[in-house]
Amino acid sequence: MKRYQLHINGAYREPQSGAWFETQNPYTGETWAEIPRGDAQDADLAVQAAHQALTSGPWAEMTATQRGALMRKLGDLIAQDATRLAETEVRDNGKLFAEMHGQLNYLPQWFYYYGGLADKIEGSTLPLDKKGYFAFTRHEPVGVVVAITPWNSPLLLLAWKLAPALAAGCTVVVKPSEFTSASTLEFAALFEKAGFPPGVFNVVTGFGAEVGTALVEHPLVAKISFTGSDATGRIINEKAARLLKHTSMELGGKSPNVVFEDADLEQAVFGAISGIFAATGQTCIAGSRLLVQRSIHDEFVKRLLEVASSARMGDPMSADTQVGPVTTPPQFKKVLDYIEVAQQEGATAVLGGKKGTAPECGNGWFVEPTIFTGVRNDMRIAQEEVFGPVLSIISFEDEADALRIANDVRFGLAAAVWTTDIGRAIRMSEKLQAGTVWVNTYRAVSFMVPFGGYKDSGLGRENGIEAVKAFLQTKSVWINTGAVASNPFVMR
Repeated sequence: MKRYQLHINGAYREPQSGAWFETQNPYTGETWAEIPRGDAQDADLAVQAAHQALTSGPWAEMTATQRGALMRKLGDLIAQDATRLAETEVRDNGKLFAEMHGQLNYLPQWFYYYGGLADKIEGSTLPLDKKGYFAFTRHEPVGVVVAITPWNSPLLLLAWKLAPALAAGCTVVVKPSEFTSASTLEFAALFEKAGFPPGVFNVVTGFGAEVGTALVEHPLVAKISFTGSDATGRIINEKAARLLKHTSMELGGKSPNVVFEDADLEQAVFGAISGIFAATGQTCIAGSRLLVQRSIHDEFVKRLLEVASSARMGDPMSADTQVGPVTTPPQFKKVLDYIEVAQQEGATAVLGGKKGTAPECGNGWFVEPTIFTGVRNDMRIAQEEVFGPVLSIISFEDEADALRIANDVRFGLAAAVWTTDIGRAIRMSEKLQAGTVWVNTYRAVSFMVPFGGYKDSGLGRENGIEAVKAFLQTKSVWINTGAVASNPFVMR
């Protein structure tokens, strides 16, 4: 069994506590590795290393062009190691190898893009209302960044934070989910190979109360970037606010996937299935509320069931598998509990609704792909994030009704519209309260396109040029050109 170590100041090291905890394979339920149980001492060592790298030494002295070159080299190393990293993620979180391999092969693009952006961050010279002065602005790294990442796509969602932070010149300490820490610890080895100075990238694994809190509250940490549940995000944001730290939060969603009667129904069916059953529904952008126009409701549900009922559960490493296990035992129980709640509230399970017991599921934490009809938007199943393969179908009359239902939820991360009417597509995209709106597609993301939520889905944006600004702070510089008479008692 593999025993991992923390990665601090450019080297692997054992945790101060001398303790490890087990990580399980969601497909087999078996322990396959031991993860170091970090604590506040480890958190302090990592932050101190990041602060030293930020303020002195090679990283602090590098030009932005040099930093960008290192990032591009890191991207090359990720590309070479994509298969191994993807296999590690599948073993740790149970998602399909096809999806994880696709993510890891795409991951280098974040480091190429932001590596190229590193030396494009420009200040401005300012036209002044005062004679005798020259003024300009410069953008500097905000400081040491703590990145707290979730268990569903550990390395992809880390890249969304890490790449713009490095481009800005920050240093980073990562606290991955205790359920899926292995791939991040494996990933850390690539930094030394790429030539990054020690302390630029650090990984401290463990539990929130023992490591997460210590990192968030550390006086040398300037910013926390978090992806996870809104409940945990609120706690972190409150702690950070008391200490006047910068934050960015991606806190999940309850995304509406809206199908109009004029849509290409075949494509909309595939989009609905991709929106909820891909990644076993364990994605923040899951299209867990399927809004179908009443005139096509029955026909659409029929087509949907024909496709969804053929979904194959099983070994996530197999190319034939379409739905993998739920990643963690607590989440497995939570999904089954929500299914029971939906039935108690009067929703009708027209597909699934039980634990996966087929032989190909083995001893894994499987939930059958589940579809509910007869769902009202005020039901818990339509209002709360399940984070599993559970779809709620809600009918609507017209555009106004669709918007009313779609926006009647406290989340606002993503939404989709299926229609052949371009005017309707534009009207809906303008009025849907979501940070991302897809039209006739679902789950498309890019390093070039900002991502983030409205309402309780979070604060700030990741990806695109906008993301790097969240890791910078602006400094204004005034220069007296010698043409101003000195008077210490008068503000100039």
